[in-house]
Amino acid sequence: MTRLPQIALLSDGRRLHLQDGPIDLIIEARGTGHEVRAAYEAAARRFTGLLDELCAELPALRMGAERQTSLKGVVARRMHAAVAPYASDGFITPMAAVAGSVAEEILGAMLGAAALDRVYVNNGGDIALHLGRGEHFSVGLMDRPDSDGVMRAIRIEADDPVRGIATSGRHGRSFSLGIADAVTVLAATASQADAAATVIANAVDLPGHPAIVRQPANELQPDSDLGARLVTRNVGELSREEIATALETGAECARQLFDRGLIEGAVLRLCGDMLVIGTKDIEEQRPRPLVLENAVGA
Repeated sequence: MTRLPQIALLSDGRRLHLQDGPIDLIIEARGTGHEVRAAYEAAARRFTGLLDELCAELPALRMGAERQTSLKGVVARRMHAAVAPYASDGFITPMAAVAGSVAEEILGAMLGAAALDRVYVNNGGDIALHLGRGEHFSVGLMDRPDSDGVMRAIRIEADDPVRGIATSGRHGRSFSLGIADAVTVLAATASQADAAATVIANAVDLPGHPAIVRQPANELQPDSDLGARLVTRNVGELSREEIATALETGAECARQLFDRGLIEGAVLRLCGDMLVIGTKDIEEQRPRPLVLENAVGA
């Protein structure tokens, strides 16, 4: 029997919450009442059993990606497709794109069932978007997701090519090989953004620096797809020059992905400093509001 996830409207009556194990989605659709109801019903149907589908192929999803794959599930194959461009550059597994791929799948189910003006599916900060004509979406960027830092915002318009946003870094839910507080990526899809954010965040680094504490991933989580690879646990005091060096290393990685057409832009943050790659404008610094619906951190 398929396990039933948690499915409920939030107290505002507008947003849908879907949760099953580690997958935790916040969804908002705009359109006529009938279309929104149909979309939410479709989201709930597709979400039910999705975690089981992924678990059935989990051993393969935790293996290093290669150009070809024997994965069967549509979400599993999307995860692989998102990381495949990086397979020859270094170790990466399809798990690097799991959150964005799930968000993308639920968005697709909703759009297949209803005509909607605007939709976002937010899976822990990795967001899949649909924007109809004249619609826009603003996402807030925290300097650090674990502190009351300043906020900046990116506004995505309907005629922009961006339909996916993802953030990675050492403060996030997943382990990172790098030292970035957060790297937020804009891409054509959520799965592509998720994979690229992981790669760029790993590149923001100062290898061998004595102020950086690292530990084998499998000592922290025995079944980690990273195995014995060292992940960042703490970053001590860094000089301004060292911060700039680490950010520039990540920025060069982001520029290469931008030139290859894999991303539309990226924002890299470390110790209060920020670098922006791409053409998307970021609003001026402003105080962090008490509530920001679409804020993302790592």
